[in-house]
Amino acid sequence: MLITWNLLKDILSIPASVEEVAERLTLTGCEVESLTRPGEKLRGIRIARVNSLRPHPEKETLWVAEMDDGRGTALVVTAAPNLSAGDYVPWGRPGAVLADGTVLGAKDFGSVHSEGMLLSAEELGVPQAADEFGILRLPEDAPLGEDAPSWLGLDDVVLDLSVTPNRGDLLSLLGVAREVYALFPGSEWKKNPADLPESGAKDWPVPFQGITLKTPGCSRYCLGFVTDLKGGSSPLRVRIALSLLGMRPISPMVDATNLAMLTLGQPTHAFDALRLPAPEITVRPSRPGEKFTTLDGKSHIMAEGDMLITSGDVPVGIAGVMGGENSEILPETKTVFIESASFDSLSVSRTSRRLGIPSEAAFRYARTVDRKMAPVALKYIFSLLEEWSAGTAGFAILDRTDCPDDDRRTVPLTREKLGKVLLTDDLDEASAILNRLGIIEKSSSPEGRIFSVPSWRPDISIEEDLLEEVGRIRGYNETLAPRLPRVLYGRGDIGPVTRLKGDLRKILLSRGYVELLNYSFLSPSFISLLRLPEEDRRARPLSLANPLSAEQSKMRTTLLPGLLRGVERSVLAGWRTGIRVFELGRVFLPLPEGGHEEVEKVAGVVYGGRDGRLPWGHSEEEDFFSLKGDVLTLGESRGICLDFLRGHEPFGHEGQTARILSAGRDGGYLLRLKPAVEKELDCAPLYAFEFDLGILENPVLPNFRELTPYPPVLRDISLFVPADSSVDEVISRIRSSGGDLLQDVRLFDIYSGKGVPEGFRSLAFSLSYQKKDQTLKDEAVEEIHSTIRNTLTSFGYILR
Repeated sequence: MLITWNLLKDILSIPASVEEVAERLTLTGCEVESLTRPGEKLRGIRIARVNSLRPHPEKETLWVAEMDDGRGTALVVTAAPNLSAGDYVPWGRPGAVLADGTVLGAKDFGSVHSEGMLLSAEELGVPQAADEFGILRLPEDAPLGEDAPSWLGLDDVVLDLSVTPNRGDLLSLLGVAREVYALFPGSEWKKNPADLPESGAKDWPVPFQGITLKTPGCSRYCLGFVTDLKGGSSPLRVRIALSLLGMRPISPMVDATNLAMLTLGQPTHAFDALRLPAPEITVRPSRPGEKFTTLDGKSHIMAEGDMLITSGDVPVGIAGVMGGENSEILPETKTVFIESASFDSLSVSRTSRRLGIPSEAAFRYARTVDRKMAPVALKYIFSLLEEWSAGTAGFAILDRTDCPDDDRRTVPLTREKLGKVLLTDDLDEASAILNRLGIIEKSSSPEGRIFSVPSWRPDISIEEDLLEEVGRIRGYNETLAPRLPRVLYGRGDIGPVTRLKGDLRKILLSRGYVELLNYSFLSPSFISLLRLPEEDRRARPLSLANPLSAEQSKMRTTLLPGLLRGVERSVLAGWRTGIRVFELGRVFLPLPEGGHEEVEKVAGVVYGGRDGRLPWGHSEEEDFFSLKGDVLTLGESRGICLDFLRGHEPFGHEGQTARILSAGRDGGYLLRLKPAVEKELDCAPLYAFEFDLGILENPVLPNFRELTPYPPVLRDISLFVPADSSVDEVISRIRSSGGDLLQDVRLFDIYSGKGVPEGFRSLAFSLSYQKKDQTLKDEAVEEIHSTIRNTLTSFGYILR
């Protein structure tokens, strides 16, 4: 969220610099991501008057203006068509600097010597503030000779705040002012934008039947009335302030509602009163399948849980998200109803995300809006419109709520908990901090106090919340002395393998798999099922001396048969949707010299489409690459990069079988089963993976380093490679010849078909070159890039 330093100082007197305020805000949980000075480069631009204006004697499209900035007069040639004698405009004499860093000078236009330049809003760095084409004309009260950027507010600093989801109160200038007031005890309120006089109580001059709330998702709905609405534009400095805050000035009505939202945090919406279908407003749940067209002209289909603003049962707005095209403000609109309401945060958030409408209003409602601010925002808008002479207000505010105004929430704070957590028992200090945050002490005792929580802080409900407020305002770094922890007694350890299994189990379960627990005994028939050749040691399982049955007479050498039989039984039992199963267990492999080894493995089998119970809903059917994504996730959870090479398994589909490698070590396979195996099991398609847990046993911790300030240089390489060459093989050869300058290689295109030689396919890579200590020169990049191209050519690849 954006705020400006000048607007903040209009509300508070702050005994600190903008840098100090930004640092304290960041340390206390409201991170300031950047400080921007939009008018930082502007120099030497003053407010001047056009004494006279005449056509250029030789050039028909130009005008000659005699300018006076209180320090003398001079002639300036301009092509702007919107000037007249007596206008006040920003004038940059020779030597002045524009927002983009351009330095002005003098120039001859035919026989006229032009001194500097008359400036537009774009040249001042705020193009959106312009209300007409040409030079930026200033109000008649603009002080002659004053510094134009300073008078216009362009000497401001814009703070970009990253607000956490639980602090919706900080999504406004007033909310940030409350925070700064608590952080700097020497600050004082100049004016509180929420402290406004009554707007009036005149009856509406139009018939209106009232407000009806038919959903608990709307706890309060206020409606204001404005007539004699004027068109045109808002005052210039208001338009500039809105531009700095990231909003596009449109009209006095829209600008007033946007300014109210940015200042108070309360979204509002204006309806054309004469375009409403009926003289009433109803907030109701949407009907599934109901269609509605929003202000941006897009049609949306509503779903259960959405809330609509209706008039005569006709939707005119999506509650908390966006208004409707059928009631938008038009240039000829003179009478408006202004909505200011409190909507359920979860409902608005779900609707906004589902419909893909990330409006500023929805962003605030999703983080909870103070319901007591609804009528205040209307009064604020009325005061702006009357100040700008843009409309007539003073009418009564209609206020409908189904939730009575209750007393403030109360939360206790005990001396014992304060000392235990923050190592201080000073309740007086804690009370002073909380009072400056608006959390007022209601009662006290020697052992604790009870505080009343304001409506704008819904995130505070328990004692720990008060402790956090006290701790962050006091400052954790400065007020909490370091201390040694108490003695911790040792405890048992489950071991790395068990811990690894637990981690993998959580990941696979989160990706929709179901864990199976099979016996370690198998039927000898699995050898023929998997087409295992005699030389494969998996085809020589250990035999049990005293088996329970012939079907359990062998020790398993792979986890796959048990999973396949589980899938087969489920399908035979009538299961018709997708199946994702996995097993973590031990296999028993014979050794050439005698004896056996026991290896911990993980295996998974996927059948058919995606499981409909998955949290991300219905999607396309599983394939080889979706299973590859699951395997990659297991590796990434341990910080280990897994590689895949084309491989072969007796039971694997040719062309859809890959070996899983880690640091060159062959750990297992990823494949689709052969059609013959699928046919025998009467299940198709079937995908499977299995690999040793040993390749994941030693996690790789991430390494952190300072980012280099020097930008990368990007180059592309496109080439034809033999169809049987793997992408990893090509990337490996690129990296081996790229040296230290080559930081990244990314495949971005694969193509085979028309224009590609037979037996080849086209691959295109993006290469990133970068040095950590200096900016690369093109000569160095071209040298290594040429080396890579020559190397690839030497391997028989064809460069495109």
